[in-house]
Amino acid sequence: MVTFAPGRVATDQVLFAREGRLGRIRLNRPRAINALTEEMCLAIGAELNAWANDDSVAAIAIDGAGERGLCSGGDIVAVRALALENDPSATDFWETEYALNALIHDYAKPIIAVQDGIVMGGGIGISAYALLRLATETSRVAMPETIIGFYPDVGALKLLANAPGELGTHLAMSGASITGADAVAVGFSDTLVSSADIPAILAGVAETGEVDRSVGVAAPYSPLLSQRSWIDECYVGDDPVAIVSRLEAHAAPEAQEAAAAIRARSPLSVAVTLEGLRRARDLPSVIETLILDGIVAPNFLALPSDFNEGIRARLVDKDNAPVWRHASLADVTRAEVEAFFIQH
Repeated sequence: MVTFAPGRVATDQVLFAREGRLGRIRLNRPRAINALTEEMCLAIGAELNAWANDDSVAAIAIDGAGERGLCSGGDIVAVRALALENDPSATDFWETEYALNALIHDYAKPIIAVQDGIVMGGGIGISAYALLRLATETSRVAMPETIIGFYPDVGALKLLANAPGELGTHLAMSGASITGADAVAVGFSDTLVSSADIPAILAGVAETGEVDRSVGVAAPYSPLLSQRSWIDECYVGDDPVAIVSRLEAHAAPEAQEAAAAIRARSPLSVAVTLEGLRRARDLPSVIETLILDGIVAPNFLALPSDFNEGIRARLVDKDNAPVWRHASLADVTRAEVEAFFIQH
């Protein structure tokens, strides 16, 4: 029986354990689907830095407590609360989170991420840069930020930009949720395994210190990949208005559903997301994309945006009736979008 306990940064929001040669990290906010806080990011970073210099630790595994998922994202309700009080520390969470994402990306030892259940937003950031990313039959993966007046951060725009065809553009703009098999096809995950097999996989690493990347199914059937025809046709280009128009005019019902989903989201956030995605395509790596995120994310607080309203509608009052700043994508100006990519 593995015993989890708080680590070097005392908090019970994330717990740690040693199982043979395996270091274990367990996000421990199950009622919030393990949404990340700044405290959690600091605690994970401290433990990873210690384990990096511990020769008895050969590999690391990250999973989430409870049955609902690995991580639903960052605790942006707390960020909003600080922003409404004009607290300058409101952006500290993003700085700490992106530093952890970079640490995981460049970590010297193999990390295994168990992407069981819900993996969204910050859950992508804490798992998608691991050496072995295990999706399962219960995985529900998404970058849904445009519905809360934000944009896909944690370096994910680079992964989305590298996805086959325009799949990443579709996921970024619409915030669509995908299966574990789709996550493998897009590049968020490496392989599809049964959730029942995960304990045995981790036990094997604990015993040998070796990470077997051949487990599971590396190329499972992906429903999303099978829809590339209309996705590649509709999402080409840099004009979000033209993209939505093509979606609405397309014969595929899925295309029309995607158009409706995008129209329900913050027009400003959708426009900023598409611009960020196209910029990420030309960046060398995830690290440079995280640097870009460090500019763009704080601007959702520094500039007029839909961040506060989106979170109010979806996560605070939960009336799901946001009043966006713009009536449509056509009302968003180029100058407004470009301002988000300048450090203020």
